[in-house]
Amino acid sequence: MCPQRGRFQLHQEALPYLPVPPLQQTLDRYLLALQPIVSPEELSHTQKLVAEFRKPGGVGERLQKGLERRAKKTENWLSDWWLKTAYLEYRLPVVVHSSPGVVLPKQDFLDRQGQLRFAAKLIEGILDFKTMIDNETLPVEYMGGKPLCMNQYYQILSSCRIPGPKRDSIVNYAKGKKQSRHITVVHNFQFFELDVYNSDGSPLTADQLFIQLEKIWNTSLQTNKEPIGILTTNHRNSWAKAYNNLLKDKTNKESVRAIEKSICTVCLDAPMPRVSEDIYKSRVAAQMLHGGGSRLNSGNRWFDKTLQFIIAEDGSCGLVYEHAPSEGPPIVALLDHIVEFTKKPEVGKSSTVPLPMPKKLRFNITPEIKNDIEQAKQNLNIMVEDLDIKVMVFHQFGKGFPKSEKISPDAFIQLALQLAYYRMYGHACATYESASLRMFRLGRTDTIRSTSVASLKFVQSMDSPDKSKAELLRRATQAHREYTDMAIRGNAIDRHLLGLKLQAIEDLVSIPELFMDTAYAVAMHFNLSTSQVPAKTDCVMCFGPVVPDGYGVCYNPMEEHINFAISAFNSCADTNAARMAHYLEKALLDMRILLQAAPKSKL
Repeated sequence: MCPQRGRFQLHQEALPYLPVPPLQQTLDRYLLALQPIVSPEELSHTQKLVAEFRKPGGVGERLQKGLERRAKKTENWLSDWWLKTAYLEYRLPVVVHSSPGVVLPKQDFLDRQGQLRFAAKLIEGILDFKTMIDNETLPVEYMGGKPLCMNQYYQILSSCRIPGPKRDSIVNYAKGKKQSRHITVVHNFQFFELDVYNSDGSPLTADQLFIQLEKIWNTSLQTNKEPIGILTTNHRNSWAKAYNNLLKDKTNKESVRAIEKSICTVCLDAPMPRVSEDIYKSRVAAQMLHGGGSRLNSGNRWFDKTLQFIIAEDGSCGLVYEHAPSEGPPIVALLDHIVEFTKKPEVGKSSTVPLPMPKKLRFNITPEIKNDIEQAKQNLNIMVEDLDIKVMVFHQFGKGFPKSEKISPDAFIQLALQLAYYRMYGHACATYESASLRMFRLGRTDTIRSTSVASLKFVQSMDSPDKSKAELLRRATQAHREYTDMAIRGNAIDRHLLGLKLQAIEDLVSIPELFMDTAYAVAMHFNLSTSQVPAKTDCVMCFGPVVPDGYGVCYNPMEEHINFAISAFNSCADTNAARMAHYLEKALLDMRILLQAAPKSKL
């Protein structure tokens, strides 16, 4: 097999290109999507703008042709634009606003020894997965019988985000001569470079890694160190300034480069403050997203690192990842692999060759850097106070129930969210659910707009004497299923509309009125930002809201229960994560009662 074109390359080249949807189709579907969320007056105004935009030989057609030309010239007409606009040019901190966390089941160790043993086994599992990536033996994934793009797997290890004054960038050291051979370990805000391969190229075993982690632990017992990692939590422009300032010093530059080049980061956290059982998982979710603040573990991170595994002394564990290189599913696949791996017994004897001392990464803290750290601490602590997050394990049923009713579990859960929101606020809102475009080469995501004419009809009927409620529920879930199928085939509207807008910007023409319209702003203001991230492991992913007055909702439907993570901001008086969780639970139960009471549908 020719080494330049391995299995991965050949697989990728066989994937179809992302299509540019037909213009008229997108415009019709856009008007439909607006119906349940804007007033009739706004809708009629937008209808006029759409009619103008779609005229033969008009602005819309010109931009559409530009997009089609771009699609012919590139591997994916969307992926570069999306990476820039959704991630690299986004200036809010990655913490809470962009980077998702994952809460893993609590481990049963209670001390440092157990923490380090578990960390060693986890690192061994990461390296086991990395071998599959390096050898290109990772099994190709399929969705509905179609092979998926595997590119994201090749972006998540040995990569890091670098702050820039207007736009960030990503570096990747996974390939080529200078391949990463180390991970970064952080303990008590102190960073270490830990080589994870023997001189013969074989990965260190869990026993060897444990010995190395003990050395790290014993040489980082001081708890008064400056939390240099906290700089990565700041607003991207401020961090870019601080970054340039930090790198003026040669020692600092070498230390930062070592972090950036590492395979991933492992954070050995101090124990979490003890809390009652009912709020424990919610606290862990907050720990994973932001570290709990400058007094707790937020300094024990480098948030620009793509993958950070977090293991606290009390058994709380999980990860946080920088979102630019990848969506949730590849991260979860890696996680499922590691969790399975950590359950395996040790095999074989470890080498007895003494290993070198892991290298401590030094930082020279000037008064200016100290000032940047203080600034970042203050901003972070405000964010920590502002995040309202609730993990809810819904125990009454899992995906088995909707399946027994021949309803898609995802559609069922999305409709329950619609019902919960409607009962809380008396109206529907723009809702974002991510849909995978990995059927296409370099595909990322598009938007499933879960609020539809059918969903609004159902939620309005639910608390009225309407006799056809169960039928409306089935119709609404059917509509969601159809939108989902359309989205994964590259025929949704959101990325196409974004593409038309960016095409106008690139062509240096004025931005069409369609995109300056109030209805467009309403459609893009996602009060519900949601994602289904299924996993074999009993875990849940979590992320912050995308608007100040919104919710972030992530869920993992298991067979007999559903894990939810719901976030909101305390600074918004109208949103409350626990209240949303309560309404969501009631909606799920009411929908089950409705279906059980109704005669089986003919649909």
